[in-house]
Amino acid sequence: MNQLQQHLTLLLKSVMEKGPAGCACTVVRSGEVLYQESFGYADLEKNKKIESDTIYRIYSMTKVVTCVAALMLYEKGLYLLNDPLEEYLPEFKSPSVYRYNDYGARSVSQASGPIRIKDLFTMSSGLTYGGDSTETERQTRTVMENAVTSMDMRALSKALAAVPLAFDPGTHWKYGTSHDVLAALIEVLSGETFGEFLRKKIFEPLEMTDTSFRIPEEKRDRLCKMYDRAEDGTLTPNIKMDAPYQPGCQYESGGGGLLSTIGDYSRFAQALARGGELNGARILGRKTIQLMGTNHLGPQQLKDFNWPQMSGYGYGLGVRVMMDPADGGINGSIGEFGWAGLAGSWVLIDPKEQLSVVYMQQMLPSLEPYIHPRLRAVIYGALEQ
Repeated sequence: MNQLQQHLTLLLKSVMEKGPAGCACTVVRSGEVLYQESFGYADLEKNKKIESDTIYRIYSMTKVVTCVAALMLYEKGLYLLNDPLEEYLPEFKSPSVYRYNDYGARSVSQASGPIRIKDLFTMSSGLTYGGDSTETERQTRTVMENAVTSMDMRALSKALAAVPLAFDPGTHWKYGTSHDVLAALIEVLSGETFGEFLRKKIFEPLEMTDTSFRIPEEKRDRLCKMYDRAEDGTLTPNIKMDAPYQPGCQYESGGGGLLSTIGDYSRFAQALARGGELNGARILGRKTIQLMGTNHLGPQQLKDFNWPQMSGYGYGLGVRVMMDPADGGINGSIGEFGWAGLAGSWVLIDPKEQLSVVYMQQMLPSLEPYIHPRLRAVIYGALEQ
């Protein structure tokens, strides 16, 4: 048994003791599968094991797909990254911003400049997710609660544009709905629904046959069950977040809506690791992938991007980007990029090594800061040349 097989299997078994009912990991380098294993259960109650065709909610790993799709249109010359968003989505003309004085009093005034398309990619638009800490977050929460049941992506974009921003575009980094708006931009530029564009331009060329926004009836029994993890490690099934995946839903979230299998997503990741092409299907140019995997944040924005598991990383066009191995204690390559999903799924793409790693699980909270850096340490530690 080689070092990768041995160390990664031991790590994944120890991860399962801490949390998920089941998990799977695939490591591919230069087209060769170095590791492909799954452990545990897709459904504890039914004693159903994780299989190679198990379907997962990948949540924010959707963002990487969305940004690649948008960059495909950039490569056609349909927009430039520094273009004002309002030239394509007029609802974002003359955005306003909530401002707070030293005493916490709130006012609204016009933004210092437009949202650029680049600001959507880099989460520096001033759009946020729903929450409680600012008025932007509170109003966004209301929009997002209605979105799943009643909106398509153009309607969502218009509803989000009506909420004053959390800050002047380009001045801060804040995780939020920017990539959902990017999905609306893709619809306007391509003349197709977001889901149709992805199917024709990415999923079919890469033979990603199980990646979609909805779960068809005939695949329902392959969908991995989601579990909530209590402090003591007890797992309880969570079915309250599955409305967007049902037939008839128009909501195709660019920020978190896709379902996929580990095999499908590994094909996508390996295409990016190999300069944008897999088995004769090219989705993106090598130089565009370099741009995607370059840090785009300035000093203030890097301070904002201070999640504990992101030490050593900057942020590119929709992905974390490895910048400083010493700061992060990271044995990987500068320029490695990727992202993770809410329920613990994770992708690592390393063009220098032509390496891709995809890890899948379905658990909340995901224990991401514990699991993902350890996976990375073991995998890079086992690379031989």
